[in-house]
Amino acid sequence: MSVGATVWLTGLPSAGKTTIARTLAERLRGEGRRVEVLDGDEIREFLSAGLGFSREDRHANVQRIGFVAQLLAAHGVTVLVPVIAPYADSREAVRERHRVRGTGYVEVHVATPVEVCSVRDVKGLYARQAAGEISGLTGVDDPYEAPDAPDLRIAAHEQGVEESAAELHALLGERGLL
Repeated sequence: MSVGATVWLTGLPSAGKTTIARTLAERLRGEGRRVEVLDGDEIREFLSAGLGFSREDRHANVQRIGFVAQLLAAHGVTVLVPVIAPYADSREAVRERHRVRGTGYVEVHVATPVEVCSVRDVKGLYARQAAGEISGLTGVDDPYEAPDAPDLRIAAHEQGVEESAAELHALLGERGLL
């Protein structure tokens, strides 16, 4: 069976997490690897329906995703998780779940500044927040605790998607997770 691992891409909304994950997934599939992308929006719709955006609900959402990711990774799947996961303790609990079970885990901080994310505004969240239509936007009026020591920090606003995906692919190779 092939080696599995979870690759958690954390960062602000519109940082480029999902784009990098989908690009890397395509490359890994082209290499014959088993890959799943656990997209945060899809998870919220299906696995975490009913959860809000309180700290407790965000923690529960991250733990649910972490559970599924670890389970898949333990069965030889490379699991790419482009999910904000704004709280360091939530991300650490997921890392610990993987460590205890001997499953590979890599944390990637897609470190795009909020100023760039708000211009990209892929889902229109920053505009809606600025217009007062929503509140609790991570990194604006709700906290985002950037990782102090991620396994990789990608400055997605300074390089292209292919370069970012290649950088992450190289790290997985170095860690023996390919």
